[in-house]
Amino acid sequence: MAEDSNVLVADNIIEDSKLNTPKGMPEGTDQHVPVIMIEESDQHSLRSKWNIPISIFFRDARRVFKMDELGREILRIAFPAALALAADPIASLIDTAFIGRIGPVELAAVGVSIAIFNQASKITIFPLVSITTSFVAEEETIGKTCADLEEDENPKKCSTKNIEMKELMPDDEMLEKLERGSTNNREVKDLLPAEGSTATKCKSPPIISSKTNKAKLSKERRHIPSASTALAIGGILGLLQTLFLIFGAKTLLAFMGVKSGSPMLTPARRYLTLRSLGAPAVLLSLAMQGVFRGFKDTKTPLYATVAGDVTNIILDPILIFVCHLGVSGAAIAHVLSQYLISLILLWRLMKQVDLLPPSLKDLQFCRFLKNGLLLLARVIAVTFCVTLAASMAARLGTTSMAAFQICLQVWMTSSLLADGLAVAGQAILAGAFAEKDYDKATAAASRVLQMGFVLGLGLTVIVGVGLRFGSGVFSKDVNVQHLIFVGIPFVAATQPINSLAFVFDGINFGASDFAYSAYSMVLVSIISIASLFLLSKSDGFVGIWVALTIYMGLRTIAGIWRMGTGTGPWRFLKEGLLPQRL
Repeated sequence: MAEDSNVLVADNIIEDSKLNTPKGMPEGTDQHVPVIMIEESDQHSLRSKWNIPISIFFRDARRVFKMDELGREILRIAFPAALALAADPIASLIDTAFIGRIGPVELAAVGVSIAIFNQASKITIFPLVSITTSFVAEEETIGKTCADLEEDENPKKCSTKNIEMKELMPDDEMLEKLERGSTNNREVKDLLPAEGSTATKCKSPPIISSKTNKAKLSKERRHIPSASTALAIGGILGLLQTLFLIFGAKTLLAFMGVKSGSPMLTPARRYLTLRSLGAPAVLLSLAMQGVFRGFKDTKTPLYATVAGDVTNIILDPILIFVCHLGVSGAAIAHVLSQYLISLILLWRLMKQVDLLPPSLKDLQFCRFLKNGLLLLARVIAVTFCVTLAASMAARLGTTSMAAFQICLQVWMTSSLLADGLAVAGQAILAGAFAEKDYDKATAAASRVLQMGFVLGLGLTVIVGVGLRFGSGVFSKDVNVQHLIFVGIPFVAATQPINSLAFVFDGINFGASDFAYSAYSMVLVSIISIASLFLLSKSDGFVGIWVALTIYMGLRTIAGIWRMGTGTGPWRFLKEGLLPQRL
């Protein structure tokens, strides 16, 4: 369409020049200036059409460790986020270590129950957290820009520069354009009213309460619809998840390979039922973490998470061994710790945000549901792959399931450290795209990817050595330890791939590229599920880990393809909207 419009404009200019040229005027260079300009534009369009910006991944690679403004901002968000993300799996590892002292049957049973609970939580909360982070970051950027412009006593520019207020552009229209990657500066100008229009004044929009200056914006509580909507949805989903897990525990365990005659059934069902009582707290706490991430505040969730996990670690040995509650004690300790985390986060959030909306119309249920359904499909695909892998391991017996549970926990815990970079990338990119600061968006995406790859290389060494000499911490069973040694090459060697895959997720969410994230993951999962069925039957425990390696590799390739080809929201990389770097 862009090329056709350019040709039409060129033809009109040529016709106009012929009609307006006086008779007898000599043909000179001035007469053909407009034509020359159009030809250069067409040549640029042809060049950009075939330009593949794969080199963007190596942009400023020498600065990967440089502590400039961008580097400090990334680390300021990523480091606390990584610690908070790793804290809960670490607590689960400690649960695994304590339960492993009871026996291999209980360890395998808890492993199946944790897999079910975690996957059910991801299905309900992951879309909510991802969308909340992006929306809150956009609203914060809009609010701060309005405050800056009001402080300069020039409110008319508030919505004509680079801010998409609700009065100027509907959320659904803007989001659709971002997903297609078709929003550029020209389209934004077309969609905005004229500068003299009364609609361009900085009103008190429903997105964020308008303040007279930035000091009031940061000190006073403000209303953010995304935060209120996230908590409302999180509370409802938490209650639904509790009911689903309690009444469907036996069916879910049977699907995972724990049949009626299995010795794992009783402890697994007991642990899953008790653990499900903490689902509302888990969903609410993660929803609030999404809000804080949107504020680029990852320290508050870290403090709350550490407080809850320390409580869990203290209660574990007391309830498991002193009170002789066994696996039930481990579940109760975890539930109490989750409610403590939720209370701390709610207390802190209420100091910054007015969580009660003026009316139900201010809540953004339609916007959340539209994108939430896309990410729900994505999460179901991810969940099915990991859950199927655990189910295949359970069918191999208690020894294989115990070893798989330990390897999976280490695999996910170490890889989630890279998710801190994904959180930083998502928060920074969401603000940059809201401001149409494409140069910052590109620089931030490149930097977090480079940091993620370096982190993955370091994790390869740490995980490999740690599992080789520390497997006895999780189980004293010789057969379980042998299978752990078999899985070490896969768990350790895939760390760079895993890190890149997680970082690409954050980049896609920050760019509001939810549709591509969903569709690409469904395709990746179809291939990975087929690999799991084929390889688990032929190679057993090793085959399962080969299939998981294929799964993570395909996720990384999907991320590279989207940004590396300059499609979707990254189309500006081929359209020459970035300033030239000398």
